[in-house]
Amino acid sequence: MTLKEIAKSINIELDSDIEITGLNTLTDSNENELTFLENKKYLKDLENTKAAAILVSKDNESKVPSGTIAIVCDEPYLNLAKISKLFAPNVIELDGEKPLIGNGTKVMPNVYIGKGSVIGQDCTIMSGAYIGDNVTIGNNTIIYPNVTIYRDCKVGSDCIIHAGTVIGSDGFGFANTKDGKYIKIYQNGNVTIGDDVEIGANSAIDRAVFKSTIIESGVRIDNLVHIGHNCILRTGCILTGQVGLSGSTILNQYVIMGGQSATAGHLEIAPFTTIAARGGVTKSIEEPKKQWAGFPLFEHRQWLKLQGRIAKLLK
Repeated sequence: MTLKEIAKSINIELDSDIEITGLNTLTDSNENELTFLENKKYLKDLENTKAAAILVSKDNESKVPSGTIAIVCDEPYLNLAKISKLFAPNVIELDGEKPLIGNGTKVMPNVYIGKGSVIGQDCTIMSGAYIGDNVTIGNNTIIYPNVTIYRDCKVGSDCIIHAGTVIGSDGFGFANTKDGKYIKIYQNGNVTIGDDVEIGANSAIDRAVFKSTIIESGVRIDNLVHIGHNCILRTGCILTGQVGLSGSTILNQYVIMGGQSATAGHLEIAPFTTIAARGGVTKSIEEPKKQWAGFPLFEHRQWLKLQGRIAKLLK
């Protein structure tokens, strides 16, 4: 759709017939995409953006680089939410190619497989599974009963996804108006899962706002785990029961998180870090191969000493 049509949808007059193919972040946008700037802490990313156009407030209009068209508005984030609906794919495709199912794959009764989906060889898809449109699943993967994989998601080979898990549900994204009404930000990305990944029962992995929520190969995820939109789990991470990751968390290689531990969003955890059960991570951890516990977070040994001293006070 043209930039003129997009601007008109938020009641802004703009004479530009540039074709816009999608929405993206400041850093990842290309010359055919629209981006936005709301928070001043991302001003450093503005000067290097390659976006065709940007939603921006009047205060920051002068900082928009040449070659990027500024769409000046009072509330860029709110307007992004309104525009995101224009780029949302169909919930379900009624037309398209029939799914392709590889040799040796067993599909049990009461399974739905959407248009354009491709399932590899020697997979097992159990009853009640829903596999949406344009989903790709590799070879030798097992999908247990009542697993839901939303449209456009990708699952690798040799994976196991246990009953009731949902892959690709919408991330929790809303912008609010001045009178408090919440406007949905449509989650137009997907989830990509590597090879040799096991995901326990009744877990949820949210699709990205833009691009992908990424689970790399060799990851192990327990039951009742929630992974927010745009998270990245590098190779070999382990998440045990009831772990929660807020959006845009990055876990580097072989991070281990104990039961009921959690992260705030937009942070990164160094490789080979261990977070003990119920630990709360509120800022990035940069030094690898350390153990942490508690909330607020302490190094594990310090946390044990603290608990010992508290116990003595109670005697």
